[in-house]
Amino acid sequence: MSVDIRSVITGSGSALPKQCVTNAELAQRVDTSDEWIIERTGIRQRYLASDDETTSTLAIDAARAAIEDAGIEAASIDLIVLATATPDNTFPATATKVQHALGCNGGVAFDVAAVCSGFLYALTTADAMLRTGMAKRALVIGAETFSRILDWEDRTTCVLFGDGAGAVVLEARNASESEAGILASRLHADGAQHDLLYVDGGPSTTKTVGHLRMKGREVFRHAVVNLADVLGEVIAEAGVSVAEIDWVVPHQANKRILDATAKKLGISDSKVVITVDQHANTSAASVPLAFDAARRDGRIKPGQLVMFEAMGGGFTWGASLVRL
Repeated sequence: MSVDIRSVITGSGSALPKQCVTNAELAQRVDTSDEWIIERTGIRQRYLASDDETTSTLAIDAARAAIEDAGIEAASIDLIVLATATPDNTFPATATKVQHALGCNGGVAFDVAAVCSGFLYALTTADAMLRTGMAKRALVIGAETFSRILDWEDRTTCVLFGDGAGAVVLEARNASESEAGILASRLHADGAQHDLLYVDGGPSTTKTVGHLRMKGREVFRHAVVNLADVLGEVIAEAGVSVAEIDWVVPHQANKRILDATAKKLGISDSKVVITVDQHANTSAASVPLAFDAARRDGRIKPGQLVMFEAMGGGFTWGASLVRL
């Protein structure tokens, strides 16, 4: 008789660079203003990595915090999936650096590249591997140093992003023993929209890293429609109503996108976790960063239904419903 396995979140953690940069401070180096940034994005500050801070160092710190929160030994982790668009090196995977630093060598460790949707892609991948028995305990991380790929002459994009990392511990549990776990997930991609949000470089084309390029108005339009659609898909698959969802933890791209998506789906603003004002857009790190913040300040509690959602370059987008 087969056993129904669920992936349960047992811990979370996050890490931010030491340097916090307010809008006013940013305006000293970029032709912008605090008022302009807040009005259009809701962002008030962001954290920027120093030379000695990298995607891997942030990921390691977030992972250690999640491991401590879960109350487990790092050696018990047999799967690490790290979502990032800004790896330390072209190869090897940044996940292997994290694995070595934590002392949990011998299991599976790899990176996932889906930009701002990366954490959702990583979470869903780890969930599938746990449910099929390929691993028993996983570390899922979103970590970015987006400041490394920003064009600081482009004031419309450089003010939007920050650096950071977030992580969760996932554990395979018998579904008959607990209602907690990942209940439903959906992922999508549309490569036809490549030119709306991308980095104009790479080792196979320009041989340079390149900078982020974005057509913000078009991205906004696609984001609201795609996110509302995928949230509807996950709600239908899980067999729950919108009213039953306790919290939505969205990708922290822009407060206007968060507000518009919640309105389109009929979710109260009071149920949406917002940290974009404090962290800006940290790409794959934004969902786990916001989740950890809301767990640690007591908003998100055991037993509650939490919806994760994100959209990023590619386009890629997805959502996952979790009972804690």
